Amino acid sequence: MARIMIVDDSMVVRKSLKKLLEELGHEVVHESEDGRDAVQRYSKVKPDLVTMDITMPVLNGILALKEIILQDKDARIVMVTSHGEEELVMDAVSFGAMGYILKPITKEKIEKVLTKVINTNK
Repeated sequence: MARIMIVDDSMVVRKSLKKLLEELGHEVVHESEDGRDAVQRYSKVKPDLVTMDITMPVLNGILALKEIILQDKDARIVMVTSHGEEELVMDAVSFGAMGYILKPITKEKIEKVLTKVINTNK
């Protein structure tokens, strides 16, 4: 079981992701609707893993990823992305993301990526 922070500007996506994560036995410890809130809350919440949308207002997922990695080089962040954002995903991975989940999100996609990320030493 992992303690997870969800970062996505869509409340529908956050609710759906939270439901799927809880069905998989994980605990959602915080939800942020933008990257700025995620960066500010990360050190207080200390999640085991962050799911991070790429395209968000205020602070996008790439910039939020960079700031969180500066706070905690061992942060485990998985990007959540739509088709057409492949270049952004590659940027995110080069900046420290440990994987990505392509929308639409399914329980199988989440389980596969999270199992890999949680069991990888950083």
